[in-house]
Amino acid sequence: MGKNDSRHEQGWCSRLKRVLIGVATWSLLAGAGSEVLASENTQQDFRLWAPVYLTVPLSTSFLGYAEVNPRFGDDVSQLDQLILRTAVGYKLNDRWSVWQGYAWSTVYYKANDQPDFTGEQRIYQQLSYKDKLPFLETFPFVKLLSRSRLEERWIQHVSDTAFRARTMLRVDVPLPMIPSWSFVTYDEIFVNLNGVSGGPEAGFDQNRFFIGFNREFIKQFNVDLGYQMQIINTRKEEMVNQINNMILIQLWINL
Repeated sequence: MGKNDSRHEQGWCSRLKRVLIGVATWSLLAGAGSEVLASENTQQDFRLWAPVYLTVPLSTSFLGYAEVNPRFGDDVSQLDQLILRTAVGYKLNDRWSVWQGYAWSTVYYKANDQPDFTGEQRIYQQLSYKDKLPFLETFPFVKLLSRSRLEERWIQHVSDTAFRARTMLRVDVPLPMIPSWSFVTYDEIFVNLNGVSGGPEAGFDQNRFFIGFNREFIKQFNVDLGYQMQIINTRKEEMVNQINNMILIQLWINL
């Protein structure tokens, strides 16, 4: 190995460390204000999420989106939640896009003091950004994805509209020796913007941290596989906070 190769490898490692440190810092800051991890009454569950995402071009500037998102809980013994989403997006340029979407969500409960089934309808507005990391022009195969979403939620058994903001930062680092595989990590923060009677209360709602790998089979189809930790702050006196440890399998179809 020549000196140039050695320097290139050292530079690659240095930049990779910066990326990982940055994402780790983001995750730590996201959960810093929450008392969930310190709660004596925290409950834990093992879950499996297996969403499928489909994006199709509608024209040169418009995109269509559809999602089927089944989530299994209670140690993966039953369907815990099902979310169906659809949206239309407009590409501002190659990096930025804006979206307007609709979601239908169902939640299934086993607790005696809660309904067996709760439905929810949402509309949401989303701003997405994707590109290689702008401060690492010499490291172009590191990809950055940022997604910020505002949700208006109409929840069964709740009379008022609940507003929630969420934002996600994701980094994909293709493995040099196996270009079809990438190391992936992301963090997403949820904040309730208002409180509604019988529903969400204002403040920190939840945080999701994922670490795993992505496998690109063809340009139009790739899969994420890894571990996700979900921290939920219920903010209800009669309920306890929740930590869900899960296997996450995400299928991405881009036509």
